[in-house]
Amino acid sequence: MNKKVFVSGCYDLLHSGHVEFFRQAAQYGDLYVGIGSDNTILHYKNHKTVYSEQERLFMVKSIRYVKEAFINAGDGILDFLPTLDIVKPDILIVNSDGGSEAKREVCQQRGIEYVVLERDPHEGLAARSSTELKKSPCQLPTRLDLAGTWIDQPYVSCYAPGWALTISLEPSFQIRERCGLSTSTRNVIKRIWPYQLPNMDPETLARLVFCFENHPEREDGIISGAQDAIGICVPGLCRHYYDNHFWPDRIETCENEHVLEWLEAHLCMIPIDPRPVGCSVVEGKDITTVKVERLADAAERCWEAIMARDLPAFAKAYKDSFNAQTAMFPAMIQGSVEQHIDRYAQCPEVLAWKMPGAGGGGYLACVVTDVNQFCNAHPEAFAIRIRRSGM
Repeated sequence: MNKKVFVSGCYDLLHSGHVEFFRQAAQYGDLYVGIGSDNTILHYKNHKTVYSEQERLFMVKSIRYVKEAFINAGDGILDFLPTLDIVKPDILIVNSDGGSEAKREVCQQRGIEYVVLERDPHEGLAARSSTELKKSPCQLPTRLDLAGTWIDQPYVSCYAPGWALTISLEPSFQIRERCGLSTSTRNVIKRIWPYQLPNMDPETLARLVFCFENHPEREDGIISGAQDAIGICVPGLCRHYYDNHFWPDRIETCENEHVLEWLEAHLCMIPIDPRPVGCSVVEGKDITTVKVERLADAAERCWEAIMARDLPAFAKAYKDSFNAQTAMFPAMIQGSVEQHIDRYAQCPEVLAWKMPGAGGGGYLACVVTDVNQFCNAHPEAFAIRIRRSGM
């Protein structure tokens, strides 16, 4: 009869180091695993889990070296004691950095062999630890607004309803603050989910983010437009229809691979000076029915052109949308922004341009004839990667 082997841990950011530890531990006998509960991790390590205890239980049980796994009912560093008394193992195994005299004494009291394993990676793989993974770049997406934005504010859509178009972007580049890529909303998300978005319905997720960011006691009194939360949380290309409300009446998405690849082949980003501190892009705004109707019309044409993969029509609608924005909010262009626009407008391969978000600085988002050729000729520019479902 095989000996019973027990190990315990959080296994929140499950990685190859955990699997290798399980593999080594299973060489001593049948492996049973205790998993820290959500509540234990919250109070002992002072942070919420990335994955719920039921998700972690499912993942650990699915590893072939594990015979059975449980959610530990205790708390603190010895939260596994109730599980230990259920399993009644012959051996307790810990990593070299996970052992303690308290654990050794528990084993002595119960007649359990105490084994310490070195944290060795599997042959051919890099060493992994949850601590190091938490130091890795954040995988939260950001968003690029394509057309019609500002319509998500009721003080704009009250003049005429219309669509806002956004795409969710993978963080394949350094996302700078105050640069129009909805970093304020992204930073709000980091407070809830520090590393990646949870696996749940994207529209529900976007609504949760919107409500969390725009809580009733928000000190600045500003309501962030819903296009920020939707643009980040809803994968692919998305359009959302606003009619004098903060939340859209309708949300439509497109994840057709041909369409997304076409967009990626014709959109690139160019870093420029960040928006100056204290810059107010709403100062001097001039919103009229005619101007909002032009914004809404440009967004409608932009969606149709993308669906048809009609590059000239897309470029025209894209430029018309930006011109409609700046007609209502002229402070979107200030400082050195106009100089940057003038520079790239002279390039024959640049068909249209806009500033992401509220403008004032950050990036130019350009429609070009060929992204690869343009980025090769202009090393400061970079391609984007649109986030697909499941990423």
